Amino acid sequence: MRRTLRGTITGIVAAGAGIAAAELLAAAARPAASPLVAVGGAVIDATPTTIKEFAVRELGTNDKPVLLTVIAVVLAGLAAVTGISATRRRVAIPVGTALLGAVGATAALSRPAATALDVVPSLLGAALAGAILWWPLREPRAAGLTSVRETGVDRRLVLRLSLLAAGAGVAEAAALTVSGRREDAAGRSREAVRLPAAADPATPLPAGVAAGFSTPNTAFYRVDTALTVPRIDPARWRLRIHGMVDRELELSLADLLRRPLIERDITLNCVSNEVGGPYIGTARWLGVPLAALLREAGVRAGADQIVARSVEGMTIGTPVATAVDGRDTMLAVGMNGEPLPLEHGFPVRMLTPGLYGYAGACKWVTELELTTFDQFDAYWVERGWAARGEVKTASRIDTPKPFGRPAAGTVTVAGVAWAQRRGIRAVEVSVDGGPWKAAELLPTASIDTWTQWRFRWPATSGPHSLAVRATDRTGAVQPATRATPFPDGATGHHTISVTVA
Repeated sequence: MRRTLRGTITGIVAAGAGIAAAELLAAAARPAASPLVAVGGAVIDATPTTIKEFAVRELGTNDKPVLLTVIAVVLAGLAAVTGISATRRRVAIPVGTALLGAVGATAALSRPAATALDVVPSLLGAALAGAILWWPLREPRAAGLTSVRETGVDRRLVLRLSLLAAGAGVAEAAALTVSGRREDAAGRSREAVRLPAAADPATPLPAGVAAGFSTPNTAFYRVDTALTVPRIDPARWRLRIHGMVDRELELSLADLLRRPLIERDITLNCVSNEVGGPYIGTARWLGVPLAALLREAGVRAGADQIVARSVEGMTIGTPVATAVDGRDTMLAVGMNGEPLPLEHGFPVRMLTPGLYGYAGACKWVTELELTTFDQFDAYWVERGWAARGEVKTASRIDTPKPFGRPAAGTVTVAGVAWAQRRGIRAVEVSVDGGPWKAAELLPTASIDTWTQWRFRWPATSGPHSLAVRATDRTGAVQPATRATPFPDGATGHHTISVTVA
């Protein structure tokens, strides 16, 4: 038991020190090469869709910290096993650390935007962990030390482990400091960006729009695969437009800001949104119309897909038609009157009204390639999601809350409905499975935003169920059949239960 405890603690301390050193090197040179981030990204890529859906549904924006925590726990377990094995056979040290280093290096190289040097932090960390593991476990006689009785406490081992743990703590603190400075620098760079006024400003919101029509930046949902938010220097950012075009274009942020900008209120929602889910929001976006850039590049006949690539290698496939059919598809640079927040794609993201985010809203975009759907499958399409990603007609009850206890009398049932590019014609509410009754539609900004609605319900005491459905302006009624988000968006009526006091 004493030997097992010694191996466990030594293995974990050695691994912690090696990882801390690797994280420090990655933070200083290239954050994307972080072993934890690289392994986490590889795990996300390999995770089955059903588990991804579960994580988004149950964990929301906490899915990434939970994933990193699980990776750290697994790593600690492997380090403990290596340490225990090393107390019996020293060959376990090079074998165990080489295996962990290879996993980190392979994960780093698997990232879409990887370079050959991205393996260095993982390999260096593994080598350092091996050396550290050997030092406290070497034979006392070989070190010129006096053997310690098995019943005593090896004070030298305790001292060595304490020094190693302190060193690991210092390295990790240094890595966090470097990362914090990068984040501060990115924040200052963002604050220094001055957005020009829109050449084509948004129409003022109509009178009668209720509070909550627009979603603040701090409350806007975030769903993506980036374990760390990219920190991009706007002065060095470039956008390349290439592929099936007559003329390749390369544009800086300054080039974009000199062009005529449009400002629009647009609702954006995630395909992972369950019926009644929170992954939807409306903001006032400022950007360059993509159609003008494509006309300048000259799209060749046959090109039907725009593959947007982000700085970390994510690919989003968007139909060319949605950029040139008159809708306000844009390269957004502003959100609710300020430069894009870092987590929402600063300095530039793509935005396509009427498509779910996975099919038309690439964050941190650096490249647009004109190609065909037959020639290339974007990231989510490779994983079985539909290629086109058109938003479905849907609605949601926001008040009263599920399992709420409103007082008897007239209760206002209210929420939002959406069918981007089609608009909402009607919203209806059903109480306890009874007949559908028309709700009042509030004024809205355009067919590219959600529509607020409310229904005056003469509530009586007792338990009740409330359901909502919407009809878009084409006459299509929101389907009642429940379907999960995969592969092209959830369907079904949002239904809640309340108890009237």
